Amino acid sequence: MPTKTKTATSARASRPKIRLERTFQASAKEVWELWTTKEGLEAWWGPEGFTTAVHKLDLRPGGEFEYAMTATRPDLIEGMKAAGLPLTSVAHGTYTEVTRPRRLAYTTLVDFIQGVAPYEVAAVVEIQPVGGGVRMVVTEDAMHDELWTERSTMGMNSSLDRLAKVLEARLGERRTLR
Repeated sequence: MPTKTKTATSARASRPKIRLERTFQASAKEVWELWTTKEGLEAWWGPEGFTTAVHKLDLRPGGEFEYAMTATRPDLIEGMKAAGLPLTSVAHGTYTEVTRPRRLAYTTLVDFIQGVAPYEVAAVVEIQPVGGGVRMVVTEDAMHDELWTERSTMGMNSSLDRLAKVLEARLGERRTLR
């Protein structure tokens, strides 16, 4: 469950953090690869009902990434249109830390919200082996207001649910091969 400690009042104010945690029956290497490769990210990144195409991924401190996320589910397409949002949004960011296979930190530029000056959101992914699997903690800055923080949290939770499904499918494949 996400934890919020206070309410953000503007994009420039010190923002609270969102923390999401998952435990997977997988290796740290598997989880790391899904976070750090084009094929991995395209398999799960984005909320349910969206697809992601990675255009750039320079996995090193100071390296940049870029991906396009497109709504594909009919109800989401209609909702995006009704909200005046494009069906595809392109995200840009920079890796700030790459410690294989345990810790990944990056910033993403939030430049798609009408009426809000662009700002960065920082995120840290920590992957730690625990009893036959891994514990993953994602901590990221809250957005500029409660509504967008809620949307961001819902989106990341949905993305992490998709990540879990990819890992579960891989686990099932390994069991079948035995």
